[in-house]
Amino acid sequence: MPVKSIRQSLLLAGLVMVGFAGPALADGTVIIPDVIELSGAGAVSGTNWRDGAMMAVNEINAAGGILGKKIEMQHFDTQSNPGVSRAQVQKALDLEPYVILGPIFSGSVKVNMALSQAAEIPQIVGAEAAEITQAGNPYVFRTAFGQQFSMPKIANYVRDGIKAKTIAVLWVNNDFGKGGRDAFTKEMAKRDIKVVADVSTEQGQADFSADVVKIKAANPDAVFVYSNEEEDARFIKEARKQGLSMPMIGETTLLSQKVIDLAGEAANGVQGHVSLSADAPIPSIQAYAEKFKKTYGYGSDHNGIKGYTAVYLVKYITEKMGKFDSKLFAQTLHGLTVTPEQTPGILMEASWDANGDIDRASFLAEVINGKQKITKILPKLGSK
Repeated sequence: MPVKSIRQSLLLAGLVMVGFAGPALADGTVIIPDVIELSGAGAVSGTNWRDGAMMAVNEINAAGGILGKKIEMQHFDTQSNPGVSRAQVQKALDLEPYVILGPIFSGSVKVNMALSQAAEIPQIVGAEAAEITQAGNPYVFRTAFGQQFSMPKIANYVRDGIKAKTIAVLWVNNDFGKGGRDAFTKEMAKRDIKVVADVSTEQGQADFSADVVKIKAANPDAVFVYSNEEEDARFIKEARKQGLSMPMIGETTLLSQKVIDLAGEAANGVQGHVSLSADAPIPSIQAYAEKFKKTYGYGSDHNGIKGYTAVYLVKYITEKMGKFDSKLFAQTLHGLTVTPEQTPGILMEASWDANGDIDRASFLAEVINGKQKITKILPKLGSK
């Protein structure tokens, strides 16, 4: 046979082999990229999310996958930077994914969610800024309360639990912090609680001495703290150092185990509302937390739970549909309630509304002797 013909035959055979191997690989896996904060200010949160998600992936794959397909998850580091996160979501979309997970930072989600919307790919995020689900994007879904859901709960606690008449607000100057500050101060106004100090801080800030001085001078009944884990811990330590004696209250981040670890004894007495907690007195969550610590050698925070439940949510919706269809996935999840009886990996009953916002039970908590202690379980907002 002439050399040219041999080459043509080999080329044809190679094309046939590629054509056979490609679909075989596609038939055996489902691509679910994870775009998350693995470095920068959000690394603590993102690492927890990643590890929770991977624990779910490994469990599901060991049990046969989703509709017979194994999950293929690649992690894309946003570096806690909105611009980088947008580029990483585009890289994830280049993989032709079924669903995208992450990010956690609200500023990142705000600039990248339009990409997944244009591609008609559902994006399950950990962000809390209220405006994310108010932008009319039918492909974005939360794993935790938006600020418009959580702030009324913490505001009721300020009024009824702390019985404060005045309050200082310390917040980080990014999309997460500004959104929380705006939602919280609005709820304070509704309850006739006066904000006597409104203190803006910076992401990555190391020195909080001047901020504590401002708050002490205002002499509020309580302080609401809304920042990232590392900054929360630094503020708490400086507040204790300067003898700030009024209650420090906050949301899920303030009472996280990472803040407790970083702040040490200074964290004792911090109070607030947590939408998720690995310390919740719920058997399914306690079993998850034990498994997480055994797997990774450290304790999960709320972000680990969010990553874990996000993967199991994908499994449940897909098996409910009986096929892989990204557009139908988004349509199916709107208005749906999922229970642990239907899929144990969801851990707690949760509902998603027409905007992609989540509703489920949440908790009041206090840091006691270096541990977050749940003091009360609050029902779903949609409960009768």
